[in-house]
Amino acid sequence: MVRKERSQEEIRGTEIIVDFLDNPKGSTLISMGSTKVISTVIFEEDLPPWMDEEDEKGWLTARYGMLPGSGETRIRRETKGVRGRTKEIQRMIGRSLRCAIDLEKIGQRTAWVDCDVIQADGGTRTASITAAWVALKSACDKMVEEGNFDNDPIKKQVAAVSVGLVEGDILLDLCYEEDFAASVDMNVVMDHDHNYVEIQSAGEEGLFTREQHEEMLDLAESGIKDLFKVQKESLD
Repeated sequence: MVRKERSQEEIRGTEIIVDFLDNPKGSTLISMGSTKVISTVIFEEDLPPWMDEEDEKGWLTARYGMLPGSGETRIRRETKGVRGRTKEIQRMIGRSLRCAIDLEKIGQRTAWVDCDVIQADGGTRTASITAAWVALKSACDKMVEEGNFDNDPIKKQVAAVSVGLVEGDILLDLCYEEDFAASVDMNVVMDHDHNYVEIQSAGEEGLFTREQHEEMLDLAESGIKDLFKVQKESLD
């Protein structure tokens, strides 16, 4: 598949607006192509019930959802419990962000990270991770300024991108049409030291070689480097 608007190695046009909302401690609106996600971060002065009250470290919990009007057809609200796909994405976002923060430095607090997709055109989970890290960093900066944290708990910069095999071509940052046509798709999360936080790869209707897998990882790393720049620029 040959792209018309960008090369196979390019991410979609990406913008992150910081402090998009007034009330949360941290908030962002990310636009990656036509995909748009709002991420918010709120700290609560308590811990999950399963944690030991004597434990001095905190916790981070992520939530993800798609608004009814985010797709071409109405998406039903998950009022009777989240579906399997949603749970998987929430856990992925949570794992990725917990790698980025020192939970001991936030004290006995819970960081609630909510990612709401307001327009979906592929890559919603990776866009959520990339935007949520910025919202988390912004929130932590404010907590330090206000004297709630002694030190910045953010220890790593984290971003994510999708990549896939579409009609024999390896493409970076898949839109919905490309993702739908992909025989293999992959979601990659990395930190600023070029370490992998998470890799999700699967053959939808096809197989892939080790060489193709390595090529997809190289392309994902290139795209994540570009996203790191966007993240830093948004915070500046």
